[in-house]
Amino acid sequence: MTVGGQHYPALVLNADFRPLSYFPLSLWSWQEAVKAVCLDRVSVLSEYDSEVHSPSVSLRLPSVIALKDYVPTARKPAFTRFNVFLRDNFSCQYCHDRLQTHDLTFDHVIPRARGGRTTWENVVAACSPCNLLKGSKLPHEIGMHPKRRPAQPSTRLLQENGRSFPPNYLHESWRDYLYWDTELEAS
Repeated sequence: MTVGGQHYPALVLNADFRPLSYFPLSLWSWQEAVKAVCLDRVSVLSEYDSEVHSPSVSLRLPSVIALKDYVPTARKPAFTRFNVFLRDNFSCQYCHDRLQTHDLTFDHVIPRARGGRTTWENVVAACSPCNLLKGSKLPHEIGMHPKRRPAQPSTRLLQENGRSFPPNYLHESWRDYLYWDTELEAS
């Protein structure tokens, strides 16, 4: 949503002043942020220059907010296609090419036709050509071994990997709370 044609997302930090997540970056719309401020659920750490108005109140839009109550993060991340890609840094584990999400598949190292299961320890990100080439063969039969042995990642590892993929928009007021490998650019 926009105010005066502008987007004003708020960076959401946990009570320990760390982002709830890096990938996707924990952002709330300005409406959600204003509601949380009014309900006294967050502390405002930084604001935009723009304001919203009601008949009796004027409020600057928050750009960085911190939850007042700590929200524990999951110790074990969910097994999802996206999390497999994030664990593997969006790279084919056979040819090592870094690809867009829509260009990746996931491959069962021990094929399901051979009793392999869909688990963290048996699934890797793969490009379509490598996945087709490997087919239902075992890695040693075709000489295609994953770059890294697949394993269940920690939530922390996924967050660290997510730092390598900053979103397109990073407001300058977020600098003190985010730690990216690339330079932040204000929009």
